[in-house]
Amino acid sequence: MFNKKIDVNAPVHELIAKRWSGRAYDPKKMIARKEIISMLEAARWAPSCFGYQPWRYIVCDKASNELSWEKLLKCLSEGNQSWAQNAPLLLLATADSKNSKNDTNRWGEYDTGAASENLSIQATALGLMVHQMGGFDLVMARRKFNIPERYVPMAVISIGYQLKEDEIPEGIKEREHSDRVRNIIEENFFEGEWQKPIETL
Repeated sequence: MFNKKIDVNAPVHELIAKRWSGRAYDPKKMIARKEIISMLEAARWAPSCFGYQPWRYIVCDKASNELSWEKLLKCLSEGNQSWAQNAPLLLLATADSKNSKNDTNRWGEYDTGAASENLSIQATALGLMVHQMGGFDLVMARRKFNIPERYVPMAVISIGYQLKEDEIPEGIKEREHSDRVRNIIEENFFEGEWQKPIETL
């Protein structure tokens, strides 16, 4: 997987620097079950409020269950389907909106995001490419997968191996090679009070 440079104010771990949301997947290269479980284990060990672990993932592996994979693919927006159809693994991340006492769990979505980021970093360590998507039909996903009302579909996650650079279609080549861009650190991080920019090194 080719890497993209990032502009940082201080060094970050190489796995964080390498992670980016690509779209050019190799449709012929499946993911071994051992690697799938490795990513799920990374998600399993994410932090959560009171250790409640509100995340639930539906794993749709094209190699072992193409029917479920196709079902989740069809929940995506047309734009996302156009490239995600080449990813051999699709996950549906959901968050439990209730806690063990059946009260509202307002941290469930936050915790599920943490689990998904753990999964993404582990995937990067395995040489895989991950793209998390909000562009999908929540109602369709809930219906097709019989998801209970208390669980909120949060994202569809595509995972696979990156296509060789010389095989990337022209339609997405420019986007794949575009620079990674973020707000300057002072815009999102404050020093001791609201909107007082953090002091960098």
